[in-house]
Amino acid sequence: MAWSKLRSLFSFLKFQGILQRLRQQQQQQGPSQSERATEAAKRAEYPIRTYGTKVAWNHLHDWLILMLLVIIEVGLFVIHPFYRFVGKDMMGDLRYPMKDNTVPLWAVPIYSVLLPICVSIFFYYRRKDVYDLHHSVLGLLFAVLITAVITDAIKDAVGRPRPDFFWRCFPDGKDVYDKWGNVVCHGNKADIKEGHKSFPSGHASWSFAGLGYLSLYLAGKIHTFDRQGHIAKLCITVIPLLAASLVAVSRVDDYWHHWNDVFAGGFLGLVVSAFCYRQFFPNPYDDDGWGPYAYFDALLEELSDNNGDGAAQTTNQLTAHPTMGVHIVNQTQGSKGDSDYGPSSRLDDIELGRR
Repeated sequence: MAWSKLRSLFSFLKFQGILQRLRQQQQQQGPSQSERATEAAKRAEYPIRTYGTKVAWNHLHDWLILMLLVIIEVGLFVIHPFYRFVGKDMMGDLRYPMKDNTVPLWAVPIYSVLLPICVSIFFYYRRKDVYDLHHSVLGLLFAVLITAVITDAIKDAVGRPRPDFFWRCFPDGKDVYDKWGNVVCHGNKADIKEGHKSFPSGHASWSFAGLGYLSLYLAGKIHTFDRQGHIAKLCITVIPLLAASLVAVSRVDDYWHHWNDVFAGGFLGLVVSAFCYRQFFPNPYDDDGWGPYAYFDALLEELSDNNGDGAAQTTNQLTAHPTMGVHIVNQTQGSKGDSDYGPSSRLDDIELGRR
């Protein structure tokens, strides 16, 4: 047993020596091609004045779909939910007191929509990338509105009573039932209508849709998963999710929702936000996860437009200029074909000038 442990120690020390030599070789080689392309690509600018109209026009149908989702959401909010059978023996779990919202309804769009938009604007002023601003806002609005439509559609279809339903239905404490044993409510009609919208939680779904999207956006922008082990970046990424969780917990504390209402709403919002984010951005842990797909496509298109159509192939290098952003410097090579061009990342394509 002692000899086996000693051999394990020698193997570990040998492995550590190999790792140290690899690190020294990487330091001597300097920055890789991908790293140079990343730094060059980040210096490209696409301001709103020049590209804003083009980007918005290309996504006109997406904005029309957003307007349609708003109309559907208003209709789902106005109509009456399904009035589920509520018998006397069910009232044991529905007698919790009526309380005001810890997080009022008007505050939900502020922290789940306006706050992420402000973060996107902040990054726009740092990088002047209209593609990032437009796509981050568009993806956020889709995440929140799709979540809202699904949430309210399920609310109206299920009609589950809230934990405080008894006092909504019988504000004087005198319960009345028909011959079938169902409740005969004599409370405020608006309170009764709202009392049948327990499942799933709208606060939880909206919170996790907006703040979950913000968490993914921040993870890509600050390179949370860059394999450098900076826990501070991870903490910043988790803060929006923590805020959404606290909002969800408050719905149970206020007796507006059962715990499974909140769990279902939060899960729904998080899943929808992830799908909508991936429509416009790579995975946050990708090397090019800091920018939207459209940004890299615009760079490749710009490089392709600057290439000649002659027999010689042109390789483009991205060079920085303090005031003009990114310039193209053409260097002519031989007429070798692209048959040996294998798979590579978007940033490698940008540096090599290939599409």
